Amino acid sequence: MGGDLMEQVDKRTFTDEEALSFHKHPTPGKIGVTATKPMATQRDLSLAYSPGVAVPVLAIAKDPELAYDYTSKGNMVAVISNGTAILGLGNLGALASKPVMEGKGVLFKRFADVDAIDIEMTTTDPDEIITVVKNIGVTFGGINLEDIRSPDCFRIETELQELLDIPVFHDDQHGTAIICSAGLINACEITGRRIEDVKVVLNGPGAAGIATLGLIKAMGVKHENVIAVDRKGVLYRGRPEDMNQWKSAHAVDTDKRTLAEALEGADVFIGVSAKGALTPELVKTMAPRPIIFAMANPDPEITPEEVYAVRDDAIVATGRSDYPNQVNNVLAFPYLFRGALDVRARQINMEMKIATARALAMLAREDVPDEVVAAYHGVQLKFGPKYIIPTPFDPRLLSYIPPFVAQAAMDTGVARRPIGDMDAYRDSLAQRLDPTAAFSQKLQGAVLSAPEKKIVFAEGEEQSVIRAAYAFQTQGLGKAVLVGREELVHENMRAAGIDPADAGLEILNARLSTWNEAAVDYLYGRLQREGFLRRDVQRLINQDRNAFASSMVALGHADGMVTGVTRNFDQVLEEVLNVIDPAPDGRIIGMSVVMAKGHTLFIADTNVTEMPEAEELVEIAIEAARAVKTLGYEPKVAFMSYSTFGNPMGDRSERIRQAVRMLDDMEGVDFEYEGEMPPELALEPESRGAYPFMRLNGPANVLIMPAIHSASISTQLIKSLGGAEVIGPILLGLDRPVQICPLGASVSRILQMATVCAYDRPLMEVAE
Repeated sequence: MGGDLMEQVDKRTFTDEEALSFHKHPTPGKIGVTATKPMATQRDLSLAYSPGVAVPVLAIAKDPELAYDYTSKGNMVAVISNGTAILGLGNLGALASKPVMEGKGVLFKRFADVDAIDIEMTTTDPDEIITVVKNIGVTFGGINLEDIRSPDCFRIETELQELLDIPVFHDDQHGTAIICSAGLINACEITGRRIEDVKVVLNGPGAAGIATLGLIKAMGVKHENVIAVDRKGVLYRGRPEDMNQWKSAHAVDTDKRTLAEALEGADVFIGVSAKGALTPELVKTMAPRPIIFAMANPDPEITPEEVYAVRDDAIVATGRSDYPNQVNNVLAFPYLFRGALDVRARQINMEMKIATARALAMLAREDVPDEVVAAYHGVQLKFGPKYIIPTPFDPRLLSYIPPFVAQAAMDTGVARRPIGDMDAYRDSLAQRLDPTAAFSQKLQGAVLSAPEKKIVFAEGEEQSVIRAAYAFQTQGLGKAVLVGREELVHENMRAAGIDPADAGLEILNARLSTWNEAAVDYLYGRLQREGFLRRDVQRLINQDRNAFASSMVALGHADGMVTGVTRNFDQVLEEVLNVIDPAPDGRIIGMSVVMAKGHTLFIADTNVTEMPEAEELVEIAIEAARAVKTLGYEPKVAFMSYSTFGNPMGDRSERIRQAVRMLDDMEGVDFEYEGEMPPELALEPESRGAYPFMRLNGPANVLIMPAIHSASISTQLIKSLGGAEVIGPILLGLDRPVQICPLGASVSRILQMATVCAYDRPLMEVAE
């Protein structure tokens, strides 16, 4: 819901100056144009414009559908307004609406990677708006109408849908309707109602209200079970005053004339009206377990606190982000357009809107990822009365919702380009905004297709670890084992919203395990000449979860181990090395995976050898190249330095040159390598003109750093600056799969490392 901005000024946390500065600096406005093709040379310009542009011009003239292939039309939406209903500010004119329309464009890009351009019109005449949009519609893949007053918006949208062969969507109407309908589906599920039986009262049949009435009826709510109420009272059949064709469509035969009368025994209240329209006294008269959507913004028709004071059995949703169950349009329009654009839909029809609502309802029933929990200050979100609608920052929305929209478009015959492989489409969606998606999907696909691995989670009493282990097992990635005291693990499971009885997670208390004695025997055999008495080892196995978990892996009771959430990397690695040896031909290193601007880079060593000598640099390069090849990439190794092939000379760069010479003298090196060089030469082949002897073909993808500090600083700097994602460091070179998470890692990061661990055996076997 957009909300009344005039009332929101008293609730904001910034000054007028800050808001103006945000919109002015460093570049005025919130959107810009970025070229998607190189424009560096005369040849680039010749291809982009004259004479090269003539070729697609002629092709499109012969077949207009080719505009989707040769221009940005297929991913471009026009956000159009005349400023007659700017959020809650009213009719302030077209130009004043531009900041809002730019903002809508930002949301399209941020949430669904849809390019949007805002167009503001100075006319208030619906006929003129229709004429203009009709004539420019050929430019775009879709039209998003915004902040146009009611009832003009109804006519404008309806006529444009008939005139244009692309989706036309008025978000003020249908966005709210879709999210509200999704919430209604789940509220009915929780309260044991059938949507066909619910009795609904809607207060405020304006643009959003009328659209909501139409959508919930299309989804099964019976016409006779819905009463709409405006400022004049109930919309009853035959009412003489303040009616129009859109209100009349929802008038019913009833003797009720007021909101109070309509609410008696009602199951659902939907408010798109004004603060205070619903009182606690009226809530008392509703049916048991009432469903209340109080969506006026910034102050709802009634607050959740006021509802719960008189009805603790209610389910409440609002338009506010500071209450549970926020009805937020950004949950719908980006993903609805994404799906429509991807099948080149001719329109957005009722079936596509219903598909969006149902998909949102289903998503709310799934386990919530850690990113969402972090965004909401650690509040645990779990399907139930306080969580019936997904949150706007749920990273799954982009890959989850559009396929349902696309399928509905295909099923109803409005798709120009049907999608043949929906699973591949979901994968491509996940990769649009998340550069780690392709890498993670590669790992998950390999793990899912391999025999099930048992992974032990050493810090099994931690809530984040429990949730990651639960996700690992329920996603079919393998069998999860939690190390910890059963009573405490169960307590923290319940706190995380997981029922211990249904979780199916194996819990092992090291002290009570049947493997305890074997673990002690094994570890004592390794440490007895290192100053450890048997009782020392017994204490270690009983009290140190890393020692016990490592012993499980070493003795074959588990296939791999994940740890590190509560201790730093160096300490954990030392504890693990007491139990597990390096691989016979391996070198222990940390390798970080960096995804940025469509490139995947592997950086080593980030964690183990502080100042490697030449021989160690060679081993690091071989270990990293081996792992990268196993992950499906052709390794191109660059040894990083501040110097460029001996200029300037220095002790550290000499070690790098020596490492390259050692590789030159080795037999069986099966990867490209070169060095020493700075990042520019490694990553930008066009900058190598002065060095024709370089052996790398194309950009490097494995960067061998001269020391830990350079590796660690560079990866952390990339991550902190934004625009890139960093996975890892992945621990390589051990004889058994072990991954050490960063201290305090999120659930998603722990799950990611557990997946790497389940995949880890091929990483070690690639040399065989």
